[in-house]
Amino acid sequence: MPLVLVFLCTLAPILAAFVMYNNPQWWPDDSSNYGTLIEPQRPMPSASELQLTTLEGKPFDLQSLKGKWLLLSVGEAACPESCARKLFITRNSHASQGKNVDRLARVWFITDDGDVPAKVLEAYQGTIMVRARPEQLARFLVARDAGAPTTPTSGQPSDSPVPSLSNSSSSGQSALSAPSDLLGPIWVIDPLGNLMLQFPPEADGVKVRKDISKLIYSSRIG
Repeated sequence: MPLVLVFLCTLAPILAAFVMYNNPQWWPDDSSNYGTLIEPQRPMPSASELQLTTLEGKPFDLQSLKGKWLLLSVGEAACPESCARKLFITRNSHASQGKNVDRLARVWFITDDGDVPAKVLEAYQGTIMVRARPEQLARFLVARDAGAPTTPTSGQPSDSPVPSLSNSSSSGQSALSAPSDLLGPIWVIDPLGNLMLQFPPEADGVKVRKDISKLIYSSRIG
């Protein structure tokens, strides 16, 4: 009997954390006072629904990162100041987690075929950089046009496992430009693979970091 009590006492905090996490209406008012909860949460798409490639052109499956908290941002390869600012915020929010740093990863979705500047590659080492189709990202991140057919790029079948983003343009830019509602925010995916939090465009880096710290500290998943 004592062993059963010890087991129940050990299990209780984990069950309580799981129940609280899945019932955000019970969270204290100040626990998510900056980022906006995504309701309902959206599951991470499969590799066929969100076709990603690394900078080396190899296929990448976002599902391979399940089990970690993911900090997401979207931008063009040239990465102007607004893009670099988001990469800076996600890097600092990640690095500031101390002993919990290995529970997170950060992902930058690049929406064209342009070259990433060397200074960006150097400054944000550790960020997972993958190329993505803007229309597929929009279906997942902003739940827009989920039922619309994907328009294939020129000369590329729509079911290709490793899509090209370019339209044989000499500039190397994507034929499909990313909309502003993709380029602005920062998002969070939980370790179960659910898109669950969004930070606004021009986000306050300190407030983002505090929200992430609260999530990681109070969660026993990931």
